[in-house]
Amino acid sequence: MATRRIDETRRSHRPPAWPRLLLPLLLVLAAAGQAAVQPLDSIVAVVNDDVVVRSELEREINLVIPQLTQQGTPIPARDQLQKQVLERLILKRLQQQRAAQLGISVDEATLVETMSNIASRNGISLEELKATLEAGGIRFDDFREDTRMQILTNRLQNQEVTSTIQVTDQEVDRFLAKESNTTQLIKREQVELQHILVALPENPTPAQVQKAEEKAKKLVAQLRGGADFAQVAAANSDGRNALEGGELGWFEMGAVPSLVADRAYTMGKGEITEPLRSPSGFHIIRLKDIKGAGPENVTQTHARHILVRTNELVSDDDAKTRLDQLRIRAVGGDDFATLARSHSDDTGSALKGGDLGWLSPGDTVSEFEEAMAPLQPNEVSQPFRSPFGWHIVQVLERRSQDTAKDLMRLKAREAIQRRKTEEATEIWLQRLRDEGYVEVRLDTSDRIE
Repeated sequence: MATRRIDETRRSHRPPAWPRLLLPLLLVLAAAGQAAVQPLDSIVAVVNDDVVVRSELEREINLVIPQLTQQGTPIPARDQLQKQVLERLILKRLQQQRAAQLGISVDEATLVETMSNIASRNGISLEELKATLEAGGIRFDDFREDTRMQILTNRLQNQEVTSTIQVTDQEVDRFLAKESNTTQLIKREQVELQHILVALPENPTPAQVQKAEEKAKKLVAQLRGGADFAQVAAANSDGRNALEGGELGWFEMGAVPSLVADRAYTMGKGEITEPLRSPSGFHIIRLKDIKGAGPENVTQTHARHILVRTNELVSDDDAKTRLDQLRIRAVGGDDFATLARSHSDDTGSALKGGDLGWLSPGDTVSEFEEAMAPLQPNEVSQPFRSPFGWHIVQVLERRSQDTAKDLMRLKAREAIQRRKTEEATEIWLQRLRDEGYVEVRLDTSDRIE
């Protein structure tokens, strides 16, 4: 059975929303919110009509250093670290401004729910999380604002990038036909990658291209000469993950960026590529580790849903209230399909009574899967939010599939979706940077100690 494409609930690739970390690491990674601007704070960067001030940069650096230590990543020279952290703050500010233009915000209920989930995954209550953070010298209000910022950027990237990515059945067919050995999708199941980017502007001159390529080649020579990849990435990469040592994490086979997709099947553990050109610049990829696995059972769920989108006229509270009322009617005996046809904003499924067909793991966004997973057949969920709006979902039935063919199609679809999203996000961030007015006022003589 071919895996279906679910437009309104498909899974988006995002950085893991909230990693399952031990609390000491959570303390390290809990970036403080923006510093209160003191009257005498010097400006280190102008970002459109806003600024980044010295105290923000200083506090961010003081949080990054223990993070690098926790990861085992050597700390770059102070000037290099300042440059990397300042660029991160600039990108954060640009995304905040873009979200404000689009009317994207984070309501208090979502923020509290997310923070409660963070506490729960660390085996403590929200009050205990607050006490632990403050005992570690992190203001709880700062942690709240950083959490809000992470939710905000996820929503922004979903709207600006992920929602534009489509994967068709024809693309899956071509992907599988192109692979010389599709069983590699199962045998070499995942690869862990590290990445260094030497960035180019949107329309580079030949001189800029030559300079970037020469820099990338020198970095490859250093790495093959024994230099630590994480240290070189933290000091030199223009990628989003530079201060994580260039860590991209684990990828399903075929989901790696297209520049290295073919090599991912044959590269050895620890191998480093030559500089690879893309519209965003020159990339250096290291295959850090490999995982393999055999075929597995896939539990599929037949479900239907009702979606209410939020916009300038429909708030989160409005959407939730409407769905609360529709759920009461459905539980009370009204036909779910009829309600979906009349009220769902997912026009594709509404015509079918909200029917999404058979869903495999990974076909929907994580919020949808989490709400659907505990439901029994014919049970209707409470209203819940996803990047696409507010939903209620009803499970109709479940089945177990044990075919390598279906599993391969599922993995191929995930691979294409993730690859497209990774590449589109890098280009989108670079465009956001290029189109904004950014003036960096911190030079090598203005060191923050």
